[in-house]
Amino acid sequence: MKKAMIVIIGIISLFVGQACDQQQSTTDQDSSMLSSHTEQAEGSKEAEASAEQDSESNEEQGIEVVTDPQSVEVLVNEEYELMEGYEPDDLVYPDISFIFEEKVEKRLMREEAAEAIEQLFAAAKADGMNLLGVSAYRSYETQKNLFDYYVAQDGEELARTYSAVPGTSEHQTGLAIDVVGEDVSCAAEDCFADTVEAKWLEDNAADYGFIIRYLEGKEDLTGYKYEPWHLRYVGVEMAKEITDLGVTLEEYMNAVPVSN
Repeated sequence: MKKAMIVIIGIISLFVGQACDQQQSTTDQDSSMLSSHTEQAEGSKEAEASAEQDSESNEEQGIEVVTDPQSVEVLVNEEYELMEGYEPDDLVYPDISFIFEEKVEKRLMREEAAEAIEQLFAAAKADGMNLLGVSAYRSYETQKNLFDYYVAQDGEELARTYSAVPGTSEHQTGLAIDVVGEDVSCAAEDCFADTVEAKWLEDNAADYGFIIRYLEGKEDLTGYKYEPWHLRYVGVEMAKEITDLGVTLEEYMNAVPVSN
């Protein structure tokens, strides 16, 4: 009888031991799974944080390059050409004075830019500045004839520093205009940089959505020499940001630099 009891107790002890081992194994597995889930969650949070930091970094560096010619923010240069045959469908004649009287193509601008240049000229006049338009819209064909003329005059290498290859001119967008002050002899000439009108534009153009497109010392980025007379409409918000940063449109959009 005693032997039977001992055997029974042994069997019970064996089952209890196995049950404990199984419970411990299950506990260990649960702990391992919990640890794995925790690590995955932490890894996911770290990845999200990294993505947010990358996004913020990209936002700080600039915006995406705009290539749609219908957008007033479009970037046009030798790296980002206009579509072949592009012509704006909302060209109008802004109510401003030019250095010529004829109602010709180079008076035209896109409607939004035309309204903005009217406001800019009016503000300049209120401050005692007499601005005049020199050249606004140019078709592809007009730009081609002009560029060919400059190449024949100065050679292609020099011509490309101050005149756009056809299809790469901002004037074709209808968003750009060259201006001059009271001394019309400085129209599209370096002497304009020393005028009171040039200083006024530097300080006030952004309030009306315009930037000085080709900045001094940025020739390797824009592909053109300093042109304080060349105004480009991009909209008030972007114009103010670009002007406050003191950068070119290429830098603002993190675009490929132009190099002649």
